[in-house]
Amino acid sequence: MSSCGNPATEQDALMTRRQKFDKSKTCVKCKEHQGHIVIRHAVYCKTCFFPLVSTRFRKVLGPTINPARSAAKAANVRGGRLRGRLEAPGSLLIGFSGGLGSTALLDLVAKSYFYRSSSASAPPPEAAEDNSSKGSEHPSNKSREDGESGGVWKGKPAVCYVEVASILPGARDRTEDVRAIVQSYCDPASKFEIDFIPLRLEDAFDKTWWKSVGGSDIDRAAKDLGINISNENLPINTRDSSSTPLESLHTYLSSLPTPTAVHSAISSLIRVLLIYTAASREASHLLLGSTLTSLSVNMISGIAQGAGFAMVSEGVEEVWKTKDQSIRIVRPLRDIGIKESAFWSYWSNLRIVGRERYPTTVSPVPNTGDESVKVASAMIKNQRLTSIDALTQDFIMGLEKDYPSTVSTIARTIAKVTTKEKSVEGGCVVCQRPAQPNVQQWKARISIRSYHDEAFVKSKHPLPPHFTAPPTLDEVEAPSTSPLPISTHELAPRLCYACHTTFTSRSSRGSATTDSVVLPLPEWVKASFHTNTGTSATVIGSDDEAGELQEEHWRKRQVTQSEMKEQIGEFLLDDTGPE
Repeated sequence: MSSCGNPATEQDALMTRRQKFDKSKTCVKCKEHQGHIVIRHAVYCKTCFFPLVSTRFRKVLGPTINPARSAAKAANVRGGRLRGRLEAPGSLLIGFSGGLGSTALLDLVAKSYFYRSSSASAPPPEAAEDNSSKGSEHPSNKSREDGESGGVWKGKPAVCYVEVASILPGARDRTEDVRAIVQSYCDPASKFEIDFIPLRLEDAFDKTWWKSVGGSDIDRAAKDLGINISNENLPINTRDSSSTPLESLHTYLSSLPTPTAVHSAISSLIRVLLIYTAASREASHLLLGSTLTSLSVNMISGIAQGAGFAMVSEGVEEVWKTKDQSIRIVRPLRDIGIKESAFWSYWSNLRIVGRERYPTTVSPVPNTGDESVKVASAMIKNQRLTSIDALTQDFIMGLEKDYPSTVSTIARTIAKVTTKEKSVEGGCVVCQRPAQPNVQQWKARISIRSYHDEAFVKSKHPLPPHFTAPPTLDEVEAPSTSPLPISTHELAPRLCYACHTTFTSRSSRGSATTDSVVLPLPEWVKASFHTNTGTSATVIGSDDEAGELQEEHWRKRQVTQSEMKEQIGEFLLDDTGPE
């Protein structure tokens, strides 16, 4: 940056470049060694960096371990040290994506709470910590028996990995690479093991997986149900049940209307797969490797997609509850940025498996052979910056380069936000997040639901490019002031705003299909038809055979006298009498 002077003749015409650190290159903590990393304008040496990150990690995870920890005890955290015994009510499941955050998370959990093998993934000398600073009840300062995990969580800890290569043509399956990383943290000498649970994205439509995690039985009629996304009420229809889970997954994602909807649906499926897997192991904690950077990006993109109601609970601590179980979904790296995670992994010599970027378009049918390579190259060219998530990440990462406090400011601000209304009971049946009440009524009040709407026609706003002729006032639809009815054969009343928008949003470029497409439903959604209503859902457009398989659903309705007589007519005697 230069001033108005001439740099060729004036030596002071050019402004000096601002330093990346505030005062000096000396570590701000030990004040002895030269710094190796700058974290938000603060300089740290390599020796002080490891205790810094480990302390931030334990300060987030530690207070959530014990059940019903009081506010006074939760606040008594200083330097990552907790008073009292750490004892969780259930087991532990770590969600592993293969990326930078989840790799650092697994390493931090192993070093802080488990007993690792001394030969595999040994920490550098700088990472050695004084265990006395963690407290006398910390597992690192306690003796254990063979096979125990330090006495914090019950049973064996587990790592769950969801493979998404089936929707990415030409992508490599990384399951075995992740398995090798998990096994490197096991200690055969002391019989300490970490279970590895591999899943695939298409398991969301696999009844075998649903049974393996202890899912409720799905009624015979509900197994063939899907939703019609051409209608914003999302009526429930019957569909062909002979398709495989992989074919159902491709149909589900390829029918979504926008690139943002595809990206959001993939993230939602992975999250719910992890939750039900944790529930099947009676886990009390599900740890996710979302760093401060990725958490801030997810918050902004989620709010832009209408998920702001759920972002409030997701930013700090999220609890997934059923009648018999409660799982805390914790993000222990929410105070650690992506830069710190990268340096931790690099200095600890950790292997990064990597993860595929979620696609924004998916083919209707699985691709194999040479065809998959061609489709993959076309997808890579078109998927960059085509969704709200990708645009948000590109914007915030670019802003973080010049303003290092961007992501921390976003996270702190959203953590202070609260909602006025309480979530509906049971939440959203698709994403399993909190859902605000009366979503359809609210959207009807604030949205232009049709280009033939009277208010839109009178406003004379420009039409999207795929409309050739504007509607006339004779074709407009009269506005409806009556509340929308809640029907048992529609899925929309049981969705959150974000999921409803995912299914019903329309691209301004007119890329969404207008044909009637019946989307397959994930297994937990079909199971909710029986769980929430006690009977099978009523379907539209079902044939006689499917109708016989359904149970009756009783509703009160006032009938006329002629209808009553018609129903019991065959049991009435002829009132003419004998002649």
